[in-house]
Amino acid sequence: MAEVTWRSVAPGVYVRRHDELNLNCGLVLGERRALVVDTRSYHQHGVELAESVRELTDLEVVVVNTHAHYDHCFGNSAFRDSQIYAHVGAADDLRRTGEHQRDQIVAHMRSTDREQIALDIESTEIVLPFYLVEQDTELDLGGRTVELVYGGRGHTDHDLGVAVPDAGVVFAGDLVEEGADPMMEDAFPLEWAATLRSLTGKPSTEVADVWVPGHGDVVDRDFVDRQTAQLTQLAERFAEVLDGGLAGVDALMSAGRGLSLQDQTLRDAAVRALELRT
Repeated sequence: MAEVTWRSVAPGVYVRRHDELNLNCGLVLGERRALVVDTRSYHQHGVELAESVRELTDLEVVVVNTHAHYDHCFGNSAFRDSQIYAHVGAADDLRRTGEHQRDQIVAHMRSTDREQIALDIESTEIVLPFYLVEQDTELDLGGRTVELVYGGRGHTDHDLGVAVPDAGVVFAGDLVEEGADPMMEDAFPLEWAATLRSLTGKPSTEVADVWVPGHGDVVDRDFVDRQTAQLTQLAERFAEVLDGGLAGVDALMSAGRGLSLQDQTLRDAAVRALELRT
């Protein structure tokens, strides 16, 4: 197993990729503060992340949660003394679904014989982000400004990207997925592509060519554009079926085939499209 370390993707900008779920966390260094992007899956994972940050810097740490799924924010408890930023919808979603997410992942860990992880997640305090934004917001790290950018509903209704304009880097959270299909369980499949177009068209992101997905390898702008095109075609095909009165999971799945998406992804997207239409 490869050692988990911070990898530089631009001056003062780092990515740490973890074995669990190929999850990426980010670190952006300014002159006065350091920004951590996402905090991992439970308290001990958050502690390990915080300790790894201290190997690179002793600056004051602030945190951004890109969205409210457990693997990106249950490690917040290790950063409870830091300012934790997120979209206002992330706090609402975590308040509403946090315990349900915990129950689901604990059950999964036990069903796959990972009892210690199940216990660790059970004992993790769910700490809500408390510096909440609803629109694009700049954070001054001292000599460097990052921008929290919101493009609309996509992977969730509250995804934030984190742009580092002077470095040409964007942390996209799960709005961009590498190595696996976009996850659709609580997504907005008819809107996701438009959200990505909004995100990539902002002044702080439009020239960026280093994009860090929530999971998988760091990608370039061409990859993001290809995923946007794929999601655009999916939305167009789903809309045609829905507008034609033939709506049903099987009909939507059939319309989505040929886009290099797995059947389970198409099924999840179809279910969500029908839920959102009613």
